[in-house]
Amino acid sequence: MKRFKKTYIEITNACNLSCDFCPGTKRKTGYMTAETFETILERIKGHSDNLYFHVMGEPLLHPHLGLFLDMCADKGFRVNITTNGILARQLMELTDKAALRQVSFSLHSLEGNNKSDTESYLDGIFDFIRAVNGKNVSVSLRLWNLIGDEKNLQNQSMIDSFKKRLGYAAEIKQGQTPVNGIKIGDKVFLKQAERFEWPDIKAKEVPGAAFCYGLRDQIAVLTDGTVVPCCLDAQGVMNLGNIIKTPLQEIIDSPRAKAIYEGFTQRRAVEPLCQRCSFRKRFDYKLNADGGRI
Repeated sequence: MKRFKKTYIEITNACNLSCDFCPGTKRKTGYMTAETFETILERIKGHSDNLYFHVMGEPLLHPHLGLFLDMCADKGFRVNITTNGILARQLMELTDKAALRQVSFSLHSLEGNNKSDTESYLDGIFDFIRAVNGKNVSVSLRLWNLIGDEKNLQNQSMIDSFKKRLGYAAEIKQGQTPVNGIKIGDKVFLKQAERFEWPDIKAKEVPGAAFCYGLRDQIAVLTDGTVVPCCLDAQGVMNLGNIIKTPLQEIIDSPRAKAIYEGFTQRRAVEPLCQRCSFRKRFDYKLNADGGRI
């Protein structure tokens, strides 16, 4: 049975923001039902232990988020929630959920909506951080909006606020951080990265060899059950099948899925969307001299 480190589940593709860096989705807006979610968990069981509520949409908008976490706990799954943080105070109701392992806050969402009330925004997030202190829940504070060496005043304001709120004395510079981030508090990590362009089927191809973890370490399931190779397929262009109708192993054994996997093994992007994805350049370090089988 194929195992994945991560399985992304889009419990809703509805969002409460309109970020300038996000393509949005042309798919019908929907909220995954408890029945559909139960089926997906049954189909994923054995393939993955770590679920990420993320693709498009804001998971905190889902009225059954607490129930979904309980369902995950019953089946032994661990859950990471990615949120824009606007509804952070709603997380206070979830601090004791056994399945919850990490919350990732996309702080660059504030800039992406031309909002400037940084402190009020951070208040809700840090209320949650204090509430989970001592619990088995980590927090990732993400500023994925760097542009070269340019200094971002709002980023700096946030960083200064982090230091004050957490009593962190060391200097934090704006700039790329290690993959796992900088630890700035108990189970609190700051992650800074370059702004990236979402892949667009109409964009120009990205030249060079290609590698991606899609179908190798991760898959994604959209609101309607559609399985795609990764969390950047906003429109569901690379539809590999529907997990509600078809067992996951059968989906990942399909000719199209195998072609994607083998292509990246040979350092080739075979799908048009992958050929236009600049995010994969973050994995260029995997393009090693041995011709690269992983």
